[in-house]
Amino acid sequence: MTRLMAEIIFLIGVFGWGAIRIPHEVKNKRKNRIQVSAVDRQERVLLLISLTGLGIVPIAYCLLARFGMLRFADYGFSAVQAWAGAAIFAAALGLFLATHRQLGRNWSQTLELREGHTLVTHGVYRLMRHPMYTAFFLWALAQLLLLQNWVVGPAGFLGFGLLYAFRVGREETMMQEAFGAEYAAYAARTKRIVPYLY
Repeated sequence: MTRLMAEIIFLIGVFGWGAIRIPHEVKNKRKNRIQVSAVDRQERVLLLISLTGLGIVPIAYCLLARFGMLRFADYGFSAVQAWAGAAIFAAALGLFLATHRQLGRNWSQTLELREGHTLVTHGVYRLMRHPMYTAFFLWALAQLLLLQNWVVGPAGFLGFGLLYAFRVGREETMMQEAFGAEYAAYAARTKRIVPYLY
């Protein structure tokens, strides 16, 4: 494993992410109307911050590092660390795919509820309420391990961490309002993003 290979693996992971999400998003937008939306300026800003940390900065780095972009912040490359990052990215993609399949027509990229929205509590949702957030945190960890740069590596945790911190409470309030006691019971028996812990 070399630094260049680690960057290529990261880009393949991002491509895989898009291959999972984009068809699902297109299908849902065509077939499922939005019933409740809490998308506001804060949500849009948080999405942009997350996209910057997990997408724009690391992709630009991978594509432009040959021209010196942010190379000043590189640190000594560890192949073991990069292989661990590749394995974690593969796990993130697997979890991401599972969440999309299990949510089906209930999935939304933002704070929205679709017509006929149901509470999904099977599959990975049996273990945690927000496994898609878990998948994004795994992506951020993979980015940290694959892109061994003091700026680019932690950018994913910073960007997505801010989105998570300011969004998860709002999302859970929406779900509580939509599903009442059913959601309260589900929340009481599951953790947010780490099974049995948090």
